[in-house]
Amino acid sequence: MRNVLACLVAVVVVLASVSPASAAEGAGHAAAIGMGLSVLGIGLGLGLIGYAALSGIARQPEQAGAIQGAMFIIAGLVEGAGIISLVLCLVTIFV
Repeated sequence: MRNVLACLVAVVVVLASVSPASAAEGAGHAAAIGMGLSVLGIGLGLGLIGYAALSGIARQPEQAGAIQGAMFIIAGLVEGAGIISLVLCLVTIFV
């Protein structure tokens, strides 16, 4: 838990260090940081979904089909939100 908090504090410090005066020059850097955070969030979300699904199937093997169906729907929603985030970061870089 301490490592997660330390990582979050480091991310906040890096994001807060971007000065508004260099917003025009630093927009690409901020978008790159946003893309990295998006990828981290997608990976964490999919990992947690997979872990929960495997735990549920291990507890109730007869419900494997229902659990897998729900897992794929939720994973698709997480992927969709992540792809939208990445596209918005790319639009920020190139516009």
